Amino acid sequence: MSKNKHVGSSFDDFLESEGLLQESASLAVKRVIAWQVAEAMKAVNISKATLAKRMHTSRSQLDRVLDEADTGLTLDTLSRTATALGYRIKVDLVAPKAAGPSTRKKKSAGPKNHVA
Repeated sequence: MSKNKHVGSSFDDFLESEGLLQESASLAVKRVIAWQVAEAMKAVNISKATLAKRMHTSRSQLDRVLDEADTGLTLDTLSRTATALGYRIKVDLVAPKAAGPSTRKKKSAGPKNHVA
């Protein structure tokens, strides 16, 4: 029998127990934002220099927006980036999944795979 405390737990549980959950979540969000900005730049065919000029900022500031590892992006900078690209921002807060079984019984159709 395994004495590993993480056997049977979720990956989020593991990250939380190691103190890495918040950092991982922030990095994941920033990677998505950096990718979306880069894709929007391609879609509207705009260079970094032109976008920086439209944002009234430096190219190095824009490079921080596009840096997947730099989680210090402010909403103001993100908003200016989106506006300069002709896009808008949409932010959603998502409630966490319930920790235990539902209070209402559901008919089971077999095991389900969950992607976090």
